[in-house]
Amino acid sequence: MGQAKVIDGNAAAAGLRQHAGEIARRLRDEMGITPGLATILVGDDTASQVYVRAKVRACAGSGLEAFDIRLPAETSEKALIAEIEKLNRDDRIDGILVQLPLPRQIDPHRVIAVVDPAKDVDGFHPLNVGQLWSGLPTMVPCTPQGCLRLLRTVHPDLTGASAVILGRSNIVGKPLTALLLAADCTVTVVHSKTMDAFAICRRADILIAATGRPQMVKTEWVKPGATVIDVGINAVAGPDGRDRVVGDVDYALVSAVAGAITPVPGGVGPMTIACLLLNTLFAACRRRGLPDPDF
Repeated sequence: MGQAKVIDGNAAAAGLRQHAGEIARRLRDEMGITPGLATILVGDDTASQVYVRAKVRACAGSGLEAFDIRLPAETSEKALIAEIEKLNRDDRIDGILVQLPLPRQIDPHRVIAVVDPAKDVDGFHPLNVGQLWSGLPTMVPCTPQGCLRLLRTVHPDLTGASAVILGRSNIVGKPLTALLLAADCTVTVVHSKTMDAFAICRRADILIAATGRPQMVKTEWVKPGATVIDVGINAVAGPDGRDRVVGDVDYALVSAVAGAITPVPGGVGPMTIACLLLNTLFAACRRRGLPDPDF
């Protein structure tokens, strides 16, 4: 095998952000609508702060209004729920995103269930989860949506492909399973209790790694010519002692075996933020009875 085709998430995300900006301008100029996204950050987790800043910048760049809400780490669950209920009632807000993880005194499941499903741009509300698995129109979680869009740049037709997902989280693994089934893939989910995980992965036409374990996937996990999507974002110490960001896939090794692969950074990450903008535009249109934007 030669070197794998690099699936450029930065380029794909830039195209989506540009299109999102065009739709936002049309909504504003023709209908007087400025879609609004509220992000809530509880506490001062460094990684979460970086994500929220990137989301606010992306909104500004695409003509959406950003409402950046910061709450102290000691905020109670009751106070956070009251803040969300206020945003549910605010007609300026089309999308609500509660940045995870939350401090330990707050139950994320209870908090997510309070978000208005029509404003749930993360796609985590139980109603939206049920609609996704039922094949009904709904808010599709941003990272799985970004993975599927990147996959389709390599495989426009996924019918019959064997797809293996490493990881069964509610945020990535489970919703991505639903999306790939809807795309007519044959899907296997590998997790910490799976027997013969290595052998299962090696049979996959498409391997998606979302385990949170740095560079876990080596060449022996990958079928030659397979497409590899790396969802992981992990900080590890480099040779100079400084932290560097790596994925769940050992990119240097696997890119010599795979047919196509996403880098980290520059792969799934930018697509997650671009898909958040799309979901906010979907929410803005659906809440007003307008047709879905064409993405």
